[in-house]
Amino acid sequence: MIYAGIDVAKDKHDCFITNSDGEVLFKAFTIQNNRDGFDDLYQKITSVTDDLTKVKAGLEATGHYSYNILGYLLDKGLATFVINPIHTNLYRKSLSLRKTKTDKVDAHTIAAMLMSDVNLKSYSDTLYHNEELKSLTRYRFNKVKERAKLKTSVSRLVTILFPELEQLVSTIHRASVYALLSDFPGASAIATAHLTRLTHLLETASKGRCSKDTTILFRDAARASIASPMPAKSLELKHTIRLIQELTSEMNEIEHEIQSMMDEIKSPILSIPGISYRMGTMMIAEIGDFSRFDTHDKILAYAGMSPSTYQSGQLESSGSHMEKRGSRYLRYALYNATKYVCHWDSTFAAYLWCGIKKLTAYSLGFIMKSLRISCQLFYTTPFKKSSF
Repeated sequence: MIYAGIDVAKDKHDCFITNSDGEVLFKAFTIQNNRDGFDDLYQKITSVTDDLTKVKAGLEATGHYSYNILGYLLDKGLATFVINPIHTNLYRKSLSLRKTKTDKVDAHTIAAMLMSDVNLKSYSDTLYHNEELKSLTRYRFNKVKERAKLKTSVSRLVTILFPELEQLVSTIHRASVYALLSDFPGASAIATAHLTRLTHLLETASKGRCSKDTTILFRDAARASIASPMPAKSLELKHTIRLIQELTSEMNEIEHEIQSMMDEIKSPILSIPGISYRMGTMMIAEIGDFSRFDTHDKILAYAGMSPSTYQSGQLESSGSHMEKRGSRYLRYALYNATKYVCHWDSTFAAYLWCGIKKLTAYSLGFIMKSLRISCQLFYTTPFKKSSF
C-alpha cells in the first residue's frame, strides 16, 4: 500500500509519501495550490505504483482550503480520507514528547495515521457533492442569524419611536407593520399622515386584512404617543427594515434552491412528522452518508452532542456537559428537529419523557436513538412507525 499525507494550506500543500513497509518514497515536499501542483503530486504517486486501488491519500478537514484538492483526488479515483484536525493533533502528540508542529511534520503524521488504520473511512463522491447542499444550508443559517439581529434592532427602535404600537398588533414583524414604518418611521410621522394614504398603504400591505378602523386606531395611538421625534432613529429604522426585506428575499431564493435539490434527492426524512425542509436538509447536508455511522451514539459524537466523560481511579465525573466539538449547524438542526418530532409523534415523545425521568446527560440520546432508527434507511425507505 502507498500512503500520501497532505497538510493543506491556502497557497500551498505539504505532502509526504510512504509505503506499508515504512519506506519513505518521497520526503516531505511542497506543491502549489494550482493545477500544476496537483498534477505534480499525482505524477509522484503514479511513479511508484500502477494500481491506484493500493493508494490512500489523507488530509485534514480544513474547510474551503481543502475542497479543490479533495475534488481532484476523487476525480483521479484515489481513496481519500478527510481527518478531523483534533484527531491529527492528538495522534501527533502520542508519537513524540517534543512540542513540534510544522506543516511537514503534519503531512508525515497524516501518512502515519493512514498506515496505522485508526478506524478511518474514506471520503465518498456522495459526500463531496453533498458539499453544495451543505454550503446552501449554512449560508441560509447565517442569513437567519443576521436577520434575527436586525429584528431585535427594529424592536428597540419601535420602543423609542412608537412604543404604543406593540400593544396594537400581535407582532411588529409583519409585512403591513414594516410597510407602515418604512413610509412613516415614528409616531410623529403617522400622526400627521393623511388618513386615506395610511388606509391604502395598510390595506395593500396586509392584502385587505387591515380595515379603515384599524388605520384610525393606529393614527389615534400615534397622536397620543409619548414618543419624541428623533430623525436619526427614524432613518435607522427605515434602513433596518429595508435590510430585513432584502435578507428575506435572499432567503426565499436560497430556500427555493434547497427545495429543488431535496426534491431530486427524494429523502424520506421529510416523511417524519415534525421535520421540514429546513431542518431535514440541514441534517442531511451535515451528516452526509449515514452508512458511515454504525450507531446513534456515533452521530451524537459527530455532532458534539454526546456527554463528556472523565474517570480516573475511584474518581468519576457526574453531571457531564455536552462536548460541543462537532458541527454547530448539525447540533442546531438535531435539537430543533427533536423538539418538533416529539410534539407531533408520541413514539418520539416517549423516548424524551423516558430521558427526562432518568435526569441524565443522555436525555437527548433517547430522542436521537429514535431519529437514528427512523433515518437509518434515509435514501431508501419512507418513514413508518412500524420501524420502531
